[in-house]
Amino acid sequence: MLAQKDGGPSLDIFSEIAGEVHKLRSKNIEIVIVSSGAIALGMKKLKLKNKPEDISMKQAIAACGQNSLIGRYEQAFSEYGINVAQILVTHAGLSDRKRFLNARKTMLTLLQMGVVPIVNENDTVAIEEIMIGDNDNLAASVTTLIEADLLIMLTDIEGLYSKDPRHNHDAVLISTIDRVSEEILKNAGDTLGATTVGGMKTKIEAAAKAAAFGVPTVIANGRRKGELSRVFEGGDAGTLILPSEKSFKGRKHWIAFTLKPSGELVLDKGAVKALTSSGKSLLPAGIKDVKGEFGVGEPVSCIDESGTEIARGLTSYGSGDIKKIAGLKTSQIESILGYKYSDEVIHRDDLAIIST
Repeated sequence: MLAQKDGGPSLDIFSEIAGEVHKLRSKNIEIVIVSSGAIALGMKKLKLKNKPEDISMKQAIAACGQNSLIGRYEQAFSEYGINVAQILVTHAGLSDRKRFLNARKTMLTLLQMGVVPIVNENDTVAIEEIMIGDNDNLAASVTTLIEADLLIMLTDIEGLYSKDPRHNHDAVLISTIDRVSEEILKNAGDTLGATTVGGMKTKIEAAAKAAAFGVPTVIANGRRKGELSRVFEGGDAGTLILPSEKSFKGRKHWIAFTLKPSGELVLDKGAVKALTSSGKSLLPAGIKDVKGEFGVGEPVSCIDESGTEIARGLTSYGSGDIKKIAGLKTSQIESILGYKYSDEVIHRDDLAIIST
């Protein structure tokens, strides 16, 4: 949204955002901004017309643009006497529980001080964070990090349409989504903004993560003046994705949606039922196969025999040892491995059920 059609930064939007945030703060609404733009501003500073494909070059450009990005925000917010703070994060930082909680404490402290946090991916040192659509996922992670009440994603179109509005004159704006279904994701995949990096699909995926935390999402047109105020006034603004009836909180949401699985455990029907219907821990007897290599305490995806993901959790054993005890009784663990950390491969406290 911060980029113009030619790829350069849209400088007026910084002032628009600052003005809107100032209005909302006067109503005791606290705002945290998740922003891209470092690469666009770096390209402008270096007088580059085309974005390079080389990752190290993108990182170098981001390094040049990062201070310009926060400088634009600082200048825009200073007109209203508001201080801003730059927070650079990576997935590795958010996936570490202690650093996750420390980042939370920092952001909440800044808000208490009346400072607006400007969160960005640390493009300079991270490879994955430069990949398409990551800011949408970052926004969802920040939503859970600070336990926000609402996620707003501003883009360059009005919201999610029934079809791609660029090619279908009969496309209709979807005002409300009760649940993010496969059909919704399919529609989103076909709906891209002219300059939106990652498209609408990643925004719907991020909204689903927020919904699982019990938080609603609004996807709206950030190029339309007064859009943030319109959202909070209940006006005609974008697409509203409602929160899930059943939601995760705290650590279980962090396990389900912040961590990236290092492998997969294939479960039999009995284990699937025990996890989803009875709230049980995962025992070795219910495991049919182990995919990938991972160590103790790493996140894994639990799938049924058809490949559908059922849950995500943190393992009590590494992949090599789980292969040895898969399908066996808990009483056999110590005789097979020579030790026993736990009866459970994944304890229910370390398990988040994704599909029932």
